[in-house]
Amino acid sequence: MERREFVASLVAGGCAGMCVDLTLYPLDTVKTRMQSQQGFHKAGGFRGIYAGVPSAAVGSFPNAAAFFVTYECTKSLLGASGALSAPHVAPVTHMLAASLGEIVACLIRVPTEVVKQRTQASPSSTTYRMLLATLRAEGVRGLYRGFGSTVLREIPFSLVQFPLWEYLKTLWSRRQGHTLYSWQAAVCGAFAGAAAAFVTTPLDVAKTRIILAKAGSTTARGNIPLVLHEVWKSQGLSGLFAGGIPRTAFISVGGFIFLGAYEKVRRSLL
Repeated sequence: MERREFVASLVAGGCAGMCVDLTLYPLDTVKTRMQSQQGFHKAGGFRGIYAGVPSAAVGSFPNAAAFFVTYECTKSLLGASGALSAPHVAPVTHMLAASLGEIVACLIRVPTEVVKQRTQASPSSTTYRMLLATLRAEGVRGLYRGFGSTVLREIPFSLVQFPLWEYLKTLWSRRQGHTLYSWQAAVCGAFAGAAAAFVTTPLDVAKTRIILAKAGSTTARGNIPLVLHEVWKSQGLSGLFAGGIPRTAFISVGGFIFLGAYEKVRRSLL
């Protein structure tokens, strides 16, 4: 991967991340409160809909930049090797690149997500106070509570979203006989994001419960199958898909903005 492509992916990914996170933040707050154990209204309802936004603002640029740099570098390296360079195995390349990208991005995403979601579920607090409270109670490890569940949510999500996005782009491009415009790549991103968001909602519910659980509780240990079983026992299928509608809406619109902005900025820089 050339230096120019590296810089383009870094800047485009960071700009795309900031665009989507700040534009659709209220929907994310609603989703978090719907999934919290205390329930939507006790977690704040529609009050303080931008609670925790400083954490999202600080983390969104480096998080998205890290993902796309890793994604493009891995895609470039795997595409150059003989076994994975054939067109029919392109989805495997995209899956591996997206999975690695998510693991790297989660090193930045999880601490900002912990502070953000706890502030969203306690709108009377501030981002700074929540950060200090987390560090005092649990130390740096507390900022990485839910790392495993976040990675286990993000990898299946990316395994659906990115191969589907690349496939839809290729299909549309072939049909019209030339490279897609940025808005067309954005439309493909919206469809891919919606599909991935819906099927991974139960994992997102588990991740939210683990992050918001009291330190030392059974849920806080991060056992995803156990958390999902508890949700299923107490709330059934509706509990597993709690917040599914705002999450799917958020990620569908987010996929349009995120992947459209990424394509637009990257092409401008190249």
